[in-house]
Amino acid sequence: VQLQASGGGLVQPGGSLTLSCAASGFVFSDYTMSWFRQAPGKRPEWVSSIGRSGGAPISADSVKGRFTASRDNAKNTVYLQVDSLKPEDTAVYYCAARIGRLITSQAVDFSAYDYWGQGTQVTVSS
Repeated sequence: VQLQASGGGLVQPGGSLTLSCAASGFVFSDYTMSWFRQAPGKRPEWVSSIGRSGGAPISADSVKGRFTASRDNAKNTVYLQVDSLKPEDTAVYYCAARIGRLITSQAVDFSAYDYWGQGTQVTVSS
């Protein structure tokens, strides 16, 4: 099983990035996919989740309207479009997979996930 995150980088405030997470070794379409982030010295923070079929994603209030999760089951890849970036968005972003349908109470719980990627660094700075 592998979750390979990519797409992070250094971006100015107000900028955008597209994060990708390529999955292998499991049946991707059976899993809810989520993004978490962790800033230095802070606990992991749930960012966004998308269900197995790619229906309407759910997002944390802190990123709602700026970040959008999507997925392509044919490519076994989940994406996070991050727009209007702020310095406080600086963190390592991780993708995670949990088998089954999207359930909000479980989606936000990082201990409920089966697989994790290695993370990609997003730094927002002028």
